[in-house]
This record gives sequence, structure tokens and C-alpha cells, in this order.
Amino acid sequence: MEKKYWVPALEKANIILNFISQSPSQLRLIDLSTKSGINKSSLFSLLNTMELLGWIVKEKGDTYTLGPTLGSLGASYFRQFNILESFFLESEKSIEKIGENIQLGILEGGDVLYLAKKEGTSPLRLATDPGMRFPAYASAIGKAQLMQYSKEELVKILPDEPLPAKTEFTVSSINYLWSELLESKQRGYTIEQQEGALGFCCVAAPILDHENKYIAAVSFTMLENTWENKKDAATDEIVNLAKRLSYLAGNKK
Repeated sequence: MEKKYWVPALEKANIILNFISQSPSQLRLIDLSTKSGINKSSLFSLLNTMELLGWIVKEKGDTYTLGPTLGSLGASYFRQFNILESFFLESEKSIEKIGENIQLGILEGGDVLYLAKKEGTSPLRLATDPGMRFPAYASAIGKAQLMQYSKEELVKILPDEPLPAKTEFTVSSINYLWSELLESKQRGYTIEQQEGALGFCCVAAPILDHENKYIAAVSFTMLENTWENKKDAATDEIVNLAKRLSYLAGNKK
């Protein structure tokens, strides 16, 4: 967005709000001035205005916290957030770059419930449609959400071992799945190669909300013979898409 009509005072207010949100009840005027580079005289007027508007609250020790007005605005934002609408809007950009099918799914117990899909220019047609369920351990979009659990939680959520196979490549051991999930969580995405269906490969990333909780995941699905050529670009883009959707859900990390 161009800065032709940029308002510096609002930019300064945004900087101050971010500092206060990161260190509530810790920063005084002098601290905020040092961190932001805004002189104390200008900052005094800015803080006073923000306090009167209810954006911030000044505490007894002259430190600041976020105020009730921001809480009300934040609640309104989350009421209006529609993950399906955001998915269809944002996935269009990703389709233009990669050309492969994208799916959105949530975790329900040990299964993925598919919510939506956006078809690419590839002739590939997915076997999973919105409303269908599929074992989470046999899909990238499921594993992207299983990353949030401990090993003990996985044991409670998933079927008894050996895990029922969808193909000869499906993971059958919770121990092996757990080690795979640990690696996936470190890199921020999951990969599945022919575990859900022969000839198909997927890469997925989780969507997190304002409390850093897993709320869904998105994935690219493509044929095995396309995977080697597109896997790097598809991985970068699905992670980027998940981050955009997480941002819209209020996750600023």
C-alpha cells in the first residue's frame, strides 16, 4: 500500500501499542520514548490522547497496558473473521503461482474434516471433497495439525497400532509418526508422499489463531511425477498461505 496519504501520528501510535502489547505493565513514558525514538514531549500528548480514547490504561506505577477499546475492537474483528471466505480469497493467489489444487481442513479427533478446496490448472481431480473425513495420520493436512499434540495425546486420539494403512507407505507406528511430527514442527510444514493414496504427494502447513492455537491447515496436492519439479515452490507457497490466513485470524507472530 502506498504511503502517499500516510499519517505519521497513527504510525507512532501503532508503534507504541505494539511495545505495550509485548510488555504490558512494564513500560513507562521514558521507556517507551527510548524504545520508539519519539521525544518525551510528543509522546506525552500521544499517550494522553490514547488513554482518553481507551486504547491504553495508565497504571499506578505509571506503566501502561492495552485498554478496553482495543479489546472491544478485537472481539468485533474475530466475530467477523470467516475462514472459508479468507481461504477462497487468499488461495487464489497461491493457485496462480503453483497451479495445483489446494485444500482447507480442520481436525476432528483423529480425522481431518475437509472444509473447502480450490482447484488449480492441473488436470488432477481430488478424491476428497468438502464434508469428507480422512485419517489425519495418513495426510499432510492432518499431520500439520497433529503437530500440536504430545505423544501421550496422540495415543489417545489415534487408533490402536498398527495404524490402519491406506497404502503401503502409510505410517503404522505412533513412535515413528511422533518423530516425524517433531521434525515437521521445527520446519513449520508437513509432507506426505503416497501415504493417503498411491501416486499423490502433499505438503501442508497449519493455520494459527490470535492465541497461537491450531485452528485448521491448508495443503497442496499433486501427482508424484509433478512433485519433484514443484515441491520446493509449493512448500514455500503453502507456508506463505498459512501465514496469511493466520494473520487474518489474528496471529501476528
